[in-house]
Amino acid sequence: MKKPIALLVVVAATVLSAQALAEEDQAQQQAPVRASEYKPSPDAPEVVIRPGKDATYYEYRVNGELKEIRVKPKVGPVYYLVPADDGGFIRQDGSQLVVPKWILFQW
Repeated sequence: MKKPIALLVVVAATVLSAQALAEEDQAQQQAPVRASEYKPSPDAPEVVIRPGKDATYYEYRVNGELKEIRVKPKVGPVYYLVPADDGGFIRQDGSQLVVPKWILFQW
């Protein structure tokens, strides 16, 4: 007698959870995010792509501050321009931008 009741409870819980998941999927599919409504996190790095005559420039900003510029010339290898303290730029072969991907503590 206890086994059929337990089986009935398990089946009912499975059906209810499947219905809840289906309703959640429908809600997500019905409300697409438009590009004009998308607002990135202020802590996330911002990338601005600027096409040029001889190269494409990727400006990486964190909190509005320019961290580096990736230069992809039409001919030649990719290089990076990093802002220097004197207001100029330092050319480097690799990216020095480190974006934290893990949150250890948050208040």
